[in-house]
Amino acid sequence: MNSGKIILGTLAGVVIGAALGVLFAPDKGTNTRKKIIGKFDEFANAIKDNLDEVMTDIVQSADNLIDETSETSVEDAHHSG
Repeated sequence: MNSGKIILGTLAGVVIGAALGVLFAPDKGTNTRKKIIGKFDEFANAIKDNLDEVMTDIVQSADNLIDETSETSVEDAHHSG
């Protein structure tokens, strides 16, 4: 889970740096706004991908826990019966 935070922090830093670079670059206002929106779209997609990965890990961990619990319950039932 810590790696997810590191990736998210890195992505946030990259996007903020890119947005600031675009803001201070000489260009027309409409072009600057389009560039900023594009960078934020990239950032949103990166966050979505990261969250999808984290959710997959959570579901996989929950499935493993359920499997382990089921196996333990079956073993306990055999030992007590």
